[in-house]
Formats: sequence, C-alpha cells, structure tokens
Amino acid sequence: MADADYNAIRTGIIQPALTLLPEKMRSPQAEVMLLAIGGQESRLHYRHQIGGPAHGLWQFEQGGGVKGVLEHKATRAMAAEVCAARQVPPTIPAVYAAIEFDDVLACCFARLLLWTDPGRLPNRTEESLGWTVYQRNWRPGQPHPQTWPTYWGKAVGSVYGEQA
Repeated sequence: MADADYNAIRTGIIQPALTLLPEKMRSPQAEVMLLAIGGQESRLHYRHQIGGPAHGLWQFEQGGGVKGVLEHKATRAMAAEVCAARQVPPTIPAVYAAIEFDDVLACCFARLLLWTDPGRLPNRTEESLGWTVYQRNWRPGQPHPQTWPTYWGKAVGSVYGEQA
C-alpha cells in the first residue's frame, strides 16, 4: 500500500475539522498529533480496524474514545455541536457508525480526545512526548513504538515543511 498523502489529509480533513472546533483547539501542534496518531492507528487509510472493532482513521471504539468524548465534561458540549454540524445524532451508536465514513467527524473526535488530556501538546521536536500523549489517550492494545518516528516525521514534514 502506498503512503497516505499527509498534505491532502491535512488540507482535506484536518483543517476543515478544526474549523468546527473553537480556535483555541487549532494549532500546528494539534495538526502534527492528529497526523501522527492517524498514521500510527490506521496509516491514514483504514477506516475499520483490521480484525477489530475500531472505526475511523483515528480508530475509535464505541465504548472507548466515542463514549469518552461524548461524555467528558470538557468535550461533551463541543462534541454535540460537531455532531449537529455533521448531521449525526450525538449518541454513542450514531457517532460510532458515522466515524467510519465521515473523516471530518472522526478527526474532530480525535482532537476532542486530545483536549481531555491535562498535558500540553508536544512541539515538533518532542517526538517522545508525542508518543507519551498518544499512548496515554489512545491506550493501544498492541503498541508499536518502532513505527512512531516514521509517522511523527511525516506529520512534522507536512505541517512545518521539514523533518523532526
């Protein structure tokens, strides 16, 4: 499979998604994290987890990320607004079904999940902090730290026009 076009994902999915969220959630650091996590989770290609239940480019499970974003006090109102904008009922089953095919909705939920984290987003030179933030929030069942540097580098290259 060919590599995902990170610039196309950024301009066609991430930037439109971020316009549905408050301006304070928009930053180059957020774009890097979204690209790197999407690469790590789905290679920014698979919308349904191979052999598993997760949906969307950011691979959310119904009872995990979807439920967490819809119910967290810091994100539930914003999640409801995003759902209204995407014409999806703000319920766990409806969002879970929709994020498999609605990449903008999936991206919004990924950004909202990052918003629930009390820590700051890493800057472009903080690859290891990016890995920590990713692990803390996505809690991958089978983490693959050996692939993170590649996805981080591609994300930094897309956002900043350079390598990490």
